[in-house]
Amino acid sequence: MCLAVVALDAHPDYALVVAANRDEWHARPAAPAGWWPEGILAGRDLAAGGTWLGVSREGRFAFLTNLRDPARHDPTAPSRGALVPRVIFDPAPVADALAQARASSERHNGYNLVAGAASGVASTSNRYEGVRALAPGVHGVSNGPIDDAWPKTRRMMIAMSRWIGRAERDLEPLFAALADRTEAPDTELPSTGVPLDRERLLSAIFIRDERYGTRCSTVLAIARDGRATFVERSFAPDGGVTGEVAERFALQRR
Repeated sequence: MCLAVVALDAHPDYALVVAANRDEWHARPAAPAGWWPEGILAGRDLAAGGTWLGVSREGRFAFLTNLRDPARHDPTAPSRGALVPRVIFDPAPVADALAQARASSERHNGYNLVAGAASGVASTSNRYEGVRALAPGVHGVSNGPIDDAWPKTRRMMIAMSRWIGRAERDLEPLFAALADRTEAPDTELPSTGVPLDRERLLSAIFIRDERYGTRCSTVLAIARDGRATFVERSFAPDGGVTGEVAERFALQRR
């Protein structure tokens, strides 16, 4: 996952909303979202077996974004995608589960890991200290620290805030925002150690490129009445939609 926005206790009808894009090499094999035998709804990375975003039937979710730091990238590091199901399956409170995952992931390349439920959300990273509880409101994260003002993160947070302000229940405006291919002006680009032309390409909310780009968009919405909606759309290298998964379910008690 390379961009995600979380709205916690901010919408009149939804206690939690997550809107996210997964950017990845198109050649890396992946399965679309579905219910795993272990009991979570998630896509699956077929190269390493993990996932980038998932949610349980009880409403516990987690997602991961990569921290862009090419100078510290280790191609032999273990897959970060294993951290998402680990935190979802962990019976410990979410802050403890995140702390335990962080403590055992020093060999991983840089990541942000966000997890929780409608009752509360927290984040951690193996490049920054501690576990942070997120306050009610709108939060965003891309390939830098959470709530860092990267152009794509800021634009998606604004889109989420406007959608909330209209008190909309329809999730389509969030998918429209996730499809924004506008590249940021050079003066607003972060400096992450990649060439300028690639920094421009990666600055769009939706990345369209024949080799590396947005593979899927996902919206998870948990209503205040305890019903969850999960919609994932998958894309080809040319940006065309190749499939959609839509699941609606009532949250179960642990």
